[in-house]
Amino acid sequence: MWKTGAVATIVAILITLALLPASALAQDARAVIDAASRAMGMEGVNSITYSGAAAAGNFGQSRTISFGLASTSIRNYTRTIDFTRPASHATGEATPPVVRGGPAPQPGPYDERIAADSPWALQFSIWVTPWGFLRGAAAHNATLRTRKLGDVSYRTLTWSPPQKAPSGAPYQLIGYIGPENLVDRVETWVEHPIFGDMRVEIAFQNYRDFGGVKSPTRIAERRMGMETFVTGISAVMANPPNLTQLMASPADRAAVSPAPTPTSALPATSEKLADGVYRLAGDYVSMAVEFKDHVVVLEAGENEARGLAIIAETRRLFPAKRIKYVVNTHPHFDHAAGLPPFVAEGVTILENDNSRYFMEASLSEPRTLAGDVMARSRKKPKVEGVVDKLVLQDATRTLELHAVKNLDHSDAMLIAYLPKEKILFSADFTVAGPGQPLTPSLQTLAANIERLQLDFDQHVTVHPGDPDRPLSRAYLTELGKETR
Repeated sequence: MWKTGAVATIVAILITLALLPASALAQDARAVIDAASRAMGMEGVNSITYSGAAAAGNFGQSRTISFGLASTSIRNYTRTIDFTRPASHATGEATPPVVRGGPAPQPGPYDERIAADSPWALQFSIWVTPWGFLRGAAAHNATLRTRKLGDVSYRTLTWSPPQKAPSGAPYQLIGYIGPENLVDRVETWVEHPIFGDMRVEIAFQNYRDFGGVKSPTRIAERRMGMETFVTGISAVMANPPNLTQLMASPADRAAVSPAPTPTSALPATSEKLADGVYRLAGDYVSMAVEFKDHVVVLEAGENEARGLAIIAETRRLFPAKRIKYVVNTHPHFDHAAGLPPFVAEGVTILENDNSRYFMEASLSEPRTLAGDVMARSRKKPKVEGVVDKLVLQDATRTLELHAVKNLDHSDAMLIAYLPKEKILFSADFTVAGPGQPLTPSLQTLAANIERLQLDFDQHVTVHPGDPDRPLSRAYLTELGKETR
């Protein structure tokens, strides 16, 4: 049991802390910021450029959706940050990962620009650099605490930018100042359609002095624990004299036409393929399939707006029937980002069993920042896995879901097949044009169709071709003949 004297001592300490003026705590935080800024040589630093080599993990697009991400290597990587705007411009030569069975990947230009008016989901990457973090802490009334990680005692500075999350909640950045007064790591959270409050951690290692300015020579970023961007730094310059040139991008040198309105922001339009079977057109095509007392949707769409549009059109087509299932063809983020509206409606997600746990756990994360329909509904996802094959069937309809084998693009891909209507539905199997070689993914699809003995007349693809229409089996067969 607690002793009376010990309790009295603790109470006295708590009272003392409660009565400690806020100005004193702020002064302590300011002292830590000033000491770290001096140690890092930041006096008068308004911009910085650093260069070396980098690697970007294909976050949300890898064959395996979680750990073990494939990566894009970036040679001659240079990033310049102007903290006064604030804005960032990074360039380099990027080589994507090798695709089994495909041609050797060719390098191409890497060009990433974050403008002063970019949303915080992009802007934050300026402020999680060690220099940006300290500038932000100085400008936004950082608070100070202490924390021990392993054997190291850190002073942590926490601050919030003036920008608010879509939910209206404040963002928060936490920086860890080590014994040498250097920023060792920064963590923050930003909204994400799959992860909700997505945790981002950046670690800084092996600081060196570059002309009076301290910089880490390795920066490693992790999102939800997965390593997503690593930079090896070999050169750093503060206040580069050619700042204007470094910050320039092609958009600065040519007139830019207004971007067309994405179809995800427009109402979904439907085309009848068979009785009770509709193709929902858009940048990402979906299907609505009627059963006796419910509807199954194939593909949720690329974002919340598209998911809502698909739900609205499905209800218009079948006003008396509930949506029971939504089939997620695979867990890549550009295909799964439309799932939250379905979760908000209580719809069960059908997912390849390889990614079932990932999708269920990810959509169950705290969701305080997004402010989307799922967050407002406070509902948790219901996810069921498809191991090899799942047949949805009643007296009126049969729909088969099949796991695709040996696909390099994703190890959690599903295709859908309506045997009576002879309709095949698939995602991300790039269809070659006449005279062009079949892509490795399309060859894999053909092998799976042969393995499963699927007899179809129409092939509906999530990514529409030009012209936008379902493809016939005869067309695909002819492509195969031309490219042999």
